[in-house]
Amino acid sequence: MGDSLGFVSKPQAYAARGTNTAWYRGWDLTDEERARFRESNRLAQAAKARALRGEYEGPKHPIPKPQLDPLSLMPQLRRNGLTALSLFAGCGGLDLGFDRAGFRHKASYDILAETGAVLRAARPKWTVYSGPTAGDVTAIDWRAYRGEVDVLHGGPPCQPFSLAGNRRGADDVRDMVPEFVRAVREVMPRAFLMENVSGLAARKFADYLQGVLFGPLGRKYDIVTFALNAADFGVPQRRARVFFVGTLKSLDAKFTPPKATHAWEAEPTKGPRTMGMRAALGLPDIGYDGLAPTIRSGWTGPRHTTSVVNSATSMVAWNRLGVWPNGVAASREAAADFAAKGGHFRLSVPDCMLLQGFPEDWPIEPPVYKALGLIGNSVAPPMAYAVAKALGAALSKALAKIDA
Repeated sequence: MGDSLGFVSKPQAYAARGTNTAWYRGWDLTDEERARFRESNRLAQAAKARALRGEYEGPKHPIPKPQLDPLSLMPQLRRNGLTALSLFAGCGGLDLGFDRAGFRHKASYDILAETGAVLRAARPKWTVYSGPTAGDVTAIDWRAYRGEVDVLHGGPPCQPFSLAGNRRGADDVRDMVPEFVRAVREVMPRAFLMENVSGLAARKFADYLQGVLFGPLGRKYDIVTFALNAADFGVPQRRARVFFVGTLKSLDAKFTPPKATHAWEAEPTKGPRTMGMRAALGLPDIGYDGLAPTIRSGWTGPRHTTSVVNSATSMVAWNRLGVWPNGVAASREAAADFAAKGGHFRLSVPDCMLLQGFPEDWPIEPPVYKALGLIGNSVAPPMAYAVAKALGAALSKALAKIDA
């Protein structure tokens, strides 16, 4: 999923909130299922109220000490002399990855004020444009950046291409891929990187991509399409994404997608093993560990939620891991105070940050549903770092040949 949350500048998109949005599709539930969901919600609300009063239904679980430092997955590289401009920046998954890979930050754009607050707090010296006026990419004349940007990167809203968003493509008001392409054509960077859900590479969108991306940019850029999974770069989460990387034909940069640095295998043949989510969070050994299911956003649909479950299958996986993914708490201390059903470990916002590959001090703040929205829509920084590192190496080599 792209870093952006999918809110766009068109007035009708802002006006339509809730179940009357053009992209909303309600669940087809039986009366029995509706009754069960209502009862589950009632019990959850009652349990939360008791916890807030200090009436704990069981022993608090110990506050774990995480065993994974995401920064270890993306060691800071020396500055490579290249600049990066960020569109649909979100809370900075791509921005952080490029920064750690040695790029100099040029500017970030995102339409949400909340994303700008995170980026400014994380990197006070960065230039950040956010909010419905300054961060609206549809209203920017990108030609001012021509000659100043080596890489333009971004993750346009993924909802038009995801199953959760009903895959309406160009018919979805949230489709911002054309705006990303417009920015590339106006800036003419040495390279661009666009990230999205793997569904965008499906046959269903082949004609769309040809008309919107490959056709307009293919004459000037060599474009490589490839899929990556965050777990292959040490992130303890199953998270598959597709990348489109273009380099100017005149550079002959010969970009090659990054190879996996980690593996989720009992005994990896190459590189270290990706930690299971329980080990990464520092949870007790229960005789089983595994990767976290894909963390979804709780802020992009018509209803806000503090759950990170994206399917019934993922809920089975969470249960097997002994983790409660609904009703994520704001902090680890709050999670310990609010015992989950069956003694399962309740996730907190810092836990979700770690499972996405963000460092502990990345300033993503409550309310919880907004924090989860930012996390769930971000690019896993270690995966972004791997692509940025490979792209930086290709560009540096190509530019060195020109200077020689």
